[in-house]
Amino acid sequence: MKIEKSKSNFIRDIIDEDLKTDKYGGRVHTRFPPEPNGYLHIGHAKSICLNFGIAADYAGLCNLRFDDTNPETEEIEYAESIKEDVRWLGFDWDDRLYYASDYFEQLYTYAAQLTEKGMAYVCDLSIDQVREYRGTLTKPGKDSPYRKRSVEENLDLLKRMKEGEFEEGSRILRAKIDMSHPNVLMRDPTLYRIRKKNHYRTGDKWCIYPTYDFTHCLSDSIEGITNSICTLEFENNRPLYDWILDQLEIHHPQQIEFARLNLSHTVLSKRKLLELVDEGQVSGWDDPRMPTISGLRRRGYTPESIRNFCDQIGVAKANSIVDLVQLENSLREELNRTAPRFMAVLRPLKVIIVNYPEDKVEELDAINNPEDPSMGTRKVSFSRVLYIEQDDFREEPPKKFYRLSPDREVRLRYAYFITCVDVIKNKNTGEVVELHCTYDPATRGGDAPDGRRVKSTMHWVSANHAIDAEVRLYDNLFTKRDTSEVKEGTDFKSNLNPKSLEILTACKLEPGLKGVAPGSHCQFERLGYFCVDTVDTSAEKLVFNRTVSLRDTWAKISKAVEQQKVT
Repeated sequence: MKIEKSKSNFIRDIIDEDLKTDKYGGRVHTRFPPEPNGYLHIGHAKSICLNFGIAADYAGLCNLRFDDTNPETEEIEYAESIKEDVRWLGFDWDDRLYYASDYFEQLYTYAAQLTEKGMAYVCDLSIDQVREYRGTLTKPGKDSPYRKRSVEENLDLLKRMKEGEFEEGSRILRAKIDMSHPNVLMRDPTLYRIRKKNHYRTGDKWCIYPTYDFTHCLSDSIEGITNSICTLEFENNRPLYDWILDQLEIHHPQQIEFARLNLSHTVLSKRKLLELVDEGQVSGWDDPRMPTISGLRRRGYTPESIRNFCDQIGVAKANSIVDLVQLENSLREELNRTAPRFMAVLRPLKVIIVNYPEDKVEELDAINNPEDPSMGTRKVSFSRVLYIEQDDFREEPPKKFYRLSPDREVRLRYAYFITCVDVIKNKNTGEVVELHCTYDPATRGGDAPDGRRVKSTMHWVSANHAIDAEVRLYDNLFTKRDTSEVKEGTDFKSNLNPKSLEILTACKLEPGLKGVAPGSHCQFERLGYFCVDTVDTSAEKLVFNRTVSLRDTWAKISKAVEQQKVT
């Protein structure tokens, strides 16, 4: 799959300058380093496209590396899902799949070297005491009472930590930097901690594990990375990244930070997304409402639309919120060109054409995609009994409602003009259950010969030919545009949208959709873009997910109608 070259940005400017000065011998080598503690989300997609895209554009290399240093939260399921997501987005790491856990022996050696140089020490302070000694942004920290241990004692304690002699939490290995450093992260940060937990790859071989900050820079160095591209929250960590590599005097990549993706009406925190999954707020990591790549894939997003979105929003140095509409528009642009059209009625209302012959069926020509004539046409069956959308009829139409109402004439897509002549209601509830209409045979597939016009064209399906389906309508998972704006002390889940999913079980679709493959896309005319659900669709049950709505006037009309109902 061909990946288009991305736009210029400040990271590329840095790389261009490095190539001019031959800083890394003309090499460009990046990496995508996820932690396998959850599924990837749309924010990770931006990083994937950036790292793999830069490598491709500069004829360089990009590694996939799992920074798996926390045995408590990491699982093989997450690692496998990450590999699937990266491949689905259109990228490949070839033979460059790495795990930080493969470097545990080397990382321990580096820790021992720092200790031998007097630049690291074993500390017996508890976690709370470490926080207390660290100080604040305005107040310097104070030295640990164990900071003056001899090199020999520290090496001995480090070895005994590795051999499992001490209890979990009783000792840590800390860098010896400066407890009055203006960057609090540089005040003797932790390099190793005791965790007597099995690792998903190394089992019980290790009982001490390196911290992320210690591991990340050294993994980059071991792999010969030239540009360690990460998100802006790691800017404060860069001095530690540089300090560790400088102290060990080994290959030193350049860390470059860019603004992470913040998407409106969305939470992009693996911890919070895991909470939604664990509490059953969503059906799983691949719930189509989730911003995970697997959720977007199941909802019907394409890799091309996500890559185009990441390219369009660009790479910046300052954080901002990108409107979800930009992601949706990227998909609309693609599906508008590629998705075949069908008619589907989601909330059926029966219509009987009283002057149409009872046993007659016509095969009408319908356009598969007006944006692509090469997709041709299809046949749709027209008969006496049809279904239309309930919202396409109003017994007492409000202002600017041009669809069907008593004595009003409208056009049926690809078919005829019809006029409503009678309304049948449920005697007990007063609900409209059936419409009787007449049709004008002279208007088949076009305008009336006498030149009269109608203001509305509606979709429909033939009742005797329609197939049944379940359709799931998805909306934003959160109601607030900026999901970080939650009152202090308030659970972020208080912002969940109670109407983020509506399931319609009595939908009627064109028969041409029978047997369509899971994951296939189409446009339901006037309703939006949909795809066949890849999980719940079976031979007995056809399930469609609404991927994204259409940008047309009907949404505005529906909103106006609802407002009039309220008033």
